[in-house]
Amino acid sequence: MGLADVKEKALTGLFWLSALMIVGVLVLIIGYIIVNGISAIDLKFILEPPSRAGKEGGISTTIVGTLYLTVVSLLLSVPVGVASAVYLEEYANPNSRFAYLVNLTAETMAGIPSIIFGLFGFVFFVIFLNMGWSVISGSLTLAIMILPTIMRTSQEAIKAVAPELRENSLALGASKWQTVQRIVLPSAVPGITTGIILSIGRAIGETAALILTAGSSLGMPINLSDPARSMAVHLYVLAMEGISMERAFGTACLLIVLIVILNFLANWSMRRLSRAAG
Repeated sequence: MGLADVKEKALTGLFWLSALMIVGVLVLIIGYIIVNGISAIDLKFILEPPSRAGKEGGISTTIVGTLYLTVVSLLLSVPVGVASAVYLEEYANPNSRFAYLVNLTAETMAGIPSIIFGLFGFVFFVIFLNMGWSVISGSLTLAIMILPTIMRTSQEAIKAVAPELRENSLALGASKWQTVQRIVLPSAVPGITTGIILSIGRAIGETAALILTAGSSLGMPINLSDPARSMAVHLYVLAMEGISMERAFGTACLLIVLIVILNFLANWSMRRLSRAAG
């Protein structure tokens, strides 16, 4: 066995070890949360609203609040993010100052801490626009937070579409928009969906920005003007104020289950769309 073979085997082993470490840390974290939180979960915990500041009852209102905030923020951000990506990659001059400015802005926004978004949302949406602590204030703030992720991943997905597909479509007499609508976007669906999945994870797990914009009410949110407490915020309050660590772990356990279900549904939809596009 030569020196090159030894180096290759050593690097392969190092890569495997790195992958196993990542999986091991993930399993350790999830396992610790499940072991400590599974005892708190039952039908009452899921279906009943919390009472007495979370010491009793369940977390049904926080589950609804989490889904409400996430869905509304996606409805606001996904069309804008995908449309921006289409414009930048298919219509705009890549060397123009405007395209450079938009890309730079998106990259800068992606690195801003969430508490800064929360402070902006509090000052602008809650106070200046007089929306108060509400679902719409929290959703608008979340939409701004996840917009760069959706836009940048959509751009990369559109870039990955083979140029020959565009050229063949245009050569057959299709317009630019028909090519984008029927060729580019269907081919880019898996990558765009990946960006949306990442955005869902960030929206569900957000805490600091939502405390400042959506509020921390334990009531059931009905209208967009109602305040709401997400599961992540509820978990933070239970743990940091020492109200109930058992219920905090139970909330964390359900939060992980919710993220896994959403990721499964998103990946299932992505596979269906990919087969339909193919």
